[in-house]
Amino acid sequence: MSTTKEAPTTIKEEAAAAKEEEEPHERFPIEEVALVVPETDDPSLPVLTFRAWVLGTASCVVLIFLNTFFTFRTQPLVISAILMQIAALPAGRFMASALPEGEVRVLGRGFSLNPGPFNMKEHVIITIFANCGVSPGGGDAYSIGAITVMKAYYRQGLGFLCALIIVLTTQLLGYGWAGMLRRYLVDPAEMWWPSNLAQVSLFRALHEKDSRREGLTRMQFFLIFLLASFMYYALPGYLFPILTFFSWICWAWPHNITAQQVGSGYHGLGVGAFTLDWAGICAYHGSPLVTPWASILNIAVGFIMFIYIIVPLCYWKYNTFDARKFPIFSNQLFTNTGHKYDTTKILTPQFDLNEAAYNSYGKLYLSPLFALSIGSGFARFTATLTHVALFHGSDIWRQGRSAMKNVKLDIHARLMKNYKQVPQWWFLVLLAGSVGFSLLLSFVWKEDVQLPWWGMLFAFGLAWIVTLPIGIIQATTNQQPGYDIIAQFMIGYVLPGKPIANLLFKIYGRISTVHALSFLSDLKLGHYMKIPPRCMYTAQLVGTVIAGIVNLSVAWWMLESIDNICDIESLHPDSPWTCPKYRVTFDASVIWGLIGPARLFGHGGLYRNLVWLFLVGALLPVPIWVLSKIFPEKKWIPLINIPVISYGFAGMPPATPTNIASWLVTGTIFNYFVFRYRKGWWQKYNYVLSAALDAGTAFMGVLLFFTLQNENRNLSWWGTEVDHCPLASCPTEPGIAVKGCPVF
Repeated sequence: MSTTKEAPTTIKEEAAAAKEEEEPHERFPIEEVALVVPETDDPSLPVLTFRAWVLGTASCVVLIFLNTFFTFRTQPLVISAILMQIAALPAGRFMASALPEGEVRVLGRGFSLNPGPFNMKEHVIITIFANCGVSPGGGDAYSIGAITVMKAYYRQGLGFLCALIIVLTTQLLGYGWAGMLRRYLVDPAEMWWPSNLAQVSLFRALHEKDSRREGLTRMQFFLIFLLASFMYYALPGYLFPILTFFSWICWAWPHNITAQQVGSGYHGLGVGAFTLDWAGICAYHGSPLVTPWASILNIAVGFIMFIYIIVPLCYWKYNTFDARKFPIFSNQLFTNTGHKYDTTKILTPQFDLNEAAYNSYGKLYLSPLFALSIGSGFARFTATLTHVALFHGSDIWRQGRSAMKNVKLDIHARLMKNYKQVPQWWFLVLLAGSVGFSLLLSFVWKEDVQLPWWGMLFAFGLAWIVTLPIGIIQATTNQQPGYDIIAQFMIGYVLPGKPIANLLFKIYGRISTVHALSFLSDLKLGHYMKIPPRCMYTAQLVGTVIAGIVNLSVAWWMLESIDNICDIESLHPDSPWTCPKYRVTFDASVIWGLIGPARLFGHGGLYRNLVWLFLVGALLPVPIWVLSKIFPEKKWIPLINIPVISYGFAGMPPATPTNIASWLVTGTIFNYFVFRYRKGWWQKYNYVLSAALDAGTAFMGVLLFFTLQNENRNLSWWGTEVDHCPLASCPTEPGIAVKGCPVF
């Protein structure tokens, strides 16, 4: 049940309440929020009801099961919480009509099974539970990637209890960071978390009644486009997969390697290629309909500069890093002869680097786009710290000193004052417990995790430093600059030749931040929907623990029961269990942990000059900040965001240029042209459309899998071949011979 403050009982309290009610209403400073989020509240609505517990727990379990199951497949499918958000409405209304209304007593405490009509706040708290079953961008707990690599790729004899501690501590550690940063990333109006507006719009569409005199109601609009998206996804999802990567240039020049390298949407630069698959558009940056136009423009600048200028110059003009020996776009690791690198030849039985074998076998090489993408990560990390220090440092300092006591509250913050807040020590207890159990790993399972106790503390310190600046960027731009590369780079220098230690440092130093930002985003959703903070705390904590246990149990079952899972060489050619997502995680552990950054980026390393991008990234925000001070009337100057510009080429590979380009075009159409010229339509339908496309795609994806793909009833014709660009993966250096490619 929701927890509210008692009504004012003294003349002084009544006068204060009356004064607050008489304050003139000020428009919320962020226009998108003012257009979408209701500025009213009904504190009497029940929240953590019996219905909410049942449906919330079920939603969390179902989502984490499906997402863990799908993530091992060749074509992984992420089922978003929006699927359960929609399913919860009829289920909640059915329970409201079927359950008895009398009070039930358990352990001396009474509660009602049916406290009245199913309301929006119950629906929100169920969705908060469901969100615990979907990690942002991944579908499952990120730590499962590390555990899969340890068991499936390194064949390590990891115990279930050790794995469970890893999964739970990384998530609860992030929850601890979130609790400590609420005052900076949830309470201020400027921290508006754009992605939440789609869910707010959907809740309103499902629960509020619109007038039909002004066109379709939001609910009607949602149902029409959900059905359209559901039916359409049968084409790219099964019947006509070529729509995912429509690379027409390859058809025009079927025997020209350069044309296919330029035009391939899957293995090349994707010039002219496009996707008509909503799942492909949203695969790596989320829905473009919920990203602000300024952020889209910044990403577009970085993308165009990287894909259409930097990469072509490095590959064709300068042959940077021996680029022409390898495919222009690939996430594989290579030898000097252009063949795939066999890491088993340089690994000891203790999962350390065999230096003699490495010196004999030869150096490791990367595809040119992969190498440059890593370099961009160096610049992005330092640019994030500098940008936030310059543009937001004074605000952070002021809020820290005042502890938000003297800061003017916006309408939503004033409404949330009606509820009891969560004491800070509740979060600190979780944080301390997570730190304690994490350190336990370094003592009890030292040989399994390879990471010493001081390495754990180093990871905690790194996460604490970067969570706030990255959170500010995500809360204002809907983009989350990652620093996976930096985390692995740092520990790779300190502990070279230790791939498992590198994996563990990454999930504690980086992935705990990812979970913290996910929790903070949900806290802002609760803030917008006026959910009592203590109810939010309970739902997030319980949902996280349930999701972690189910997540690991399903992954463990699959790793133990499916023969040769993730081993492409040993699997049947038609097997779906190839784990491409975790292959990238394994490659990263080889680059940064097994071989180590000193050999690749240190003195004498082939990629040593990329390290200068640390300095470049730190300096680039400075002139932007200086110009914003010299010309304060130019409001567009502070919108130039170097970390977000660098995000235009983040995640490639596995993200492809076609994914990003199609995302940019779609976002521009809706958040520039429609927002500017059809604002009324945008206000009413934009976020509802995003939710409908997500939901329809997810429903059809699940249906296709269980009815056709899981039974290996796959089609084979011209339209099911994804790219039609077989030469795009070929090297062009004279004398390099690779199977299926011509030799120059």
